[in-house]
Amino acid sequence: MTDASLRSSPLALTVLSLLHYQPLHPYGMQRLIKEWGKDQVVNVNQRASIYRTIERLLTAGLVEVQGTGRDQQYAERTIYAVTEAGRRVAREWLLEMLGAPKQEFPQFPVALSFALMLTPEEARTVLEQRAAALTRALERLDALLAGETGGAGDGLSRVVMLETEYQRTMAAAELRWLTSVVEDLAAGRLAWSWEELTALAGPGEALDG
Repeated sequence: MTDASLRSSPLALTVLSLLHYQPLHPYGMQRLIKEWGKDQVVNVNQRASIYRTIERLLTAGLVEVQGTGRDQQYAERTIYAVTEAGRRVAREWLLEMLGAPKQEFPQFPVALSFALMLTPEEARTVLEQRAAALTRALERLDALLAGETGGAGDGLSRVVMLETEYQRTMAAAELRWLTSVVEDLAAGRLAWSWEELTALAGPGEALDG
């Protein structure tokens, strides 16, 4: 019996998608995610998260235990396969994630909303640091797309690199915006003071210093 109320997640979709190719044990899933460069878009730093996701999918009837496997280096491992219900749900999740923008809450916009707690000089410094990090990220993404690093981009067709294209486009757009903000901070076109913010809050709404 499948659990229709099971919520989608990036990792759950990734696990179901990998099992479309072949039955796998959790370590094999983590290895493929990293080999295919999918760890750039889904967090698998802790293998425990994969095990928890598999347990959810197993309980919901979206995956099943196919058997166990053993190799020379590792102990016996449980091998999982996707069920027909899992194939159907994976397709539903994929269509939903691709077709319907979702309200997400990344940390950078939250920090930006409170940037006024810094001085303009502090904001400029930290945003310059972020811009430098984005520049390095763009260089890495460009290398992946050009197939120059020996990584996930080598010899692969465009469709399996779409997420990298997207990441590159988003990073480039953010860098352009950051550059304009830093320039405005440097020129004094974007400036504020704690006194001005306190006055703006008005009587009875004063900000604590």
